[in-house]
Amino acid sequence: MSGNRTQAGAEVNLTVTVEPARSERVEVVERKGRGHPDTMCDGLAEALSRALCRQYLAAFGAIQHHNVDKALIAAGASRPAFGGGRVTEPIDIYLAGRAASPGPYGEKLLKDIAVESTHAWLKENLHALDPKEHVRIHPILRPGSSELVGLYGDKTGAAPLANDTSFGVGYAPSSPLERFVLALDAQLFQAARAHRPSWGEDIKIMALRAGEDVELTIACALVDAHVESIGAYMSDKTALCGLAFELAKNFDLALRRVSVNAADRPREGALYLTVTGTSAEAGDDGQVGRGNRVNGLITPCRPMSLEAAAGKNPVSHVGKIYNVAAHEIAAEIAKALPQARRARCLLVSQIGEPISEPGLVSIALETDETASAEDFQSEIGAITRSVLNALPNRVDAYVRGGVALF
Repeated sequence: MSGNRTQAGAEVNLTVTVEPARSERVEVVERKGRGHPDTMCDGLAEALSRALCRQYLAAFGAIQHHNVDKALIAAGASRPAFGGGRVTEPIDIYLAGRAASPGPYGEKLLKDIAVESTHAWLKENLHALDPKEHVRIHPILRPGSSELVGLYGDKTGAAPLANDTSFGVGYAPSSPLERFVLALDAQLFQAARAHRPSWGEDIKIMALRAGEDVELTIACALVDAHVESIGAYMSDKTALCGLAFELAKNFDLALRRVSVNAADRPREGALYLTVTGTSAEAGDDGQVGRGNRVNGLITPCRPMSLEAAAGKNPVSHVGKIYNVAAHEIAAEIAKALPQARRARCLLVSQIGEPISEPGLVSIALETDETASAEDFQSEIGAITRSVLNALPNRVDAYVRGGVALF
């Protein structure tokens, strides 16, 4: 353990450990696509935070205190049918959190921002869902506690003060299976938007590697208006399967089996057919923080935080900032130290302390070579300081949507 100073002169409590490289026989990687109810909640919470930031900047020239990271989707009801069914009960979306008034219209303006940001996000990300017809929005936004608001407004330090005692974790590099799952979800999403309107955006991918062999389970909500028959439905499943096999070749993966909509019972008429392309219309509820981590994946064989990053303010909430920063630090270390096969980063904050001065930075390296922590301490310290010092300057990137969070 050694002390490393930031530009502001504060000491960073940095610990570096070196471990023998290891290869896990089993790897599990999951991703919930943008139309999954949990990911929808993440997206809507973050869209609301970004909209509030823009309004605050316009009204006050500075982002005000807010944390709108409590979103819930209560599924509606629907009657899908080949050629087109209907939603019989809208999806209920609850957006709750703490937010300073963004202008003279107070609570009404907060609700208007919540409704507008929700409609915009849904329209951009779910091609078969009509936000005005298929959802009901319930904004519940109230001022924050005086203690946290006061802490947020404390300008005594060079960097914002952490408004929570929390931690962030990250690792690098991504495995071939992790990169494949992200690429597959991206291709499925793009296809749904471009030339496969029968494919909904509610996509869930579960990948399992045992040794070299990979098995894949894909759930994809098909859109009934673009599926005329059981034959067309089965054809879509075949196309989904074929796309996965083809893409796996780019990642040198031994993909042995792909199951698509595995719960289907065609003889009984039980199919994953939807009106809107999301199970939120009838079958599944959603909540912020129950889906992908900030790297876009759920990886139980890797370090993960249970923190819900989406919707937290990008200025001082370490539950958002530190999880992104931990992945960035790990990635920079893995890039700079070729002898390190893998790097892990843990950042721990203390409420009321500058975000650029975590209470603990713990770095773990895996290497094939014989080495000691002292061999890497200086370079790792420099990388860590660089990322931490840049945190206050990353706010604009969050507001623009330039930082992936789910």
